[in-house]
Amino acid sequence: MSDQCVFCEILRGNEPASFTYQDDTVVAFMDIQPITQGHMLVMPREHAVLMTEINESAAMRTFRVARKLAAVARHTLGASGVNLLVMDGEAAYQDVPHFHVHVIPRYAGDGFGLTFPDTYEHPPARAQLDAIATAIRNAGMPATA
Repeated sequence: MSDQCVFCEILRGNEPASFTYQDDTVVAFMDIQPITQGHMLVMPREHAVLMTEINESAAMRTFRVARKLAAVARHTLGASGVNLLVMDGEAAYQDVPHFHVHVIPRYAGDGFGLTFPDTYEHPPARAQLDAIATAIRNAGMPATA
């Protein structure tokens, strides 16, 4: 655990949380600034800032729990959809330095949306997509993947 992480402080019992799930590896609790009713955060007990820093077993367990809680939100809260969202790094708007998955139940007219750049309406040429795909493929999968 980290001394500078509010989520680690929650795990130590030094900060309050409304837990929805706990096991030896993963916890889930209500987001204190919910986007929609039932917005939860699912995170591994192990401290890691980025997705690539968490061991694969804990990462997969985190996503498994998020998936199950998404189903519970649909059934219990009447959500008609769910977004699972990871903000991985500062440029991706990660504001708490502890890997976590947002489970955001969705309801008709809930006001939450995504904004796309103007370039979204003008997709790149196939040659550009092929060049990027080739660069990624040639880089190979990291040994830790």
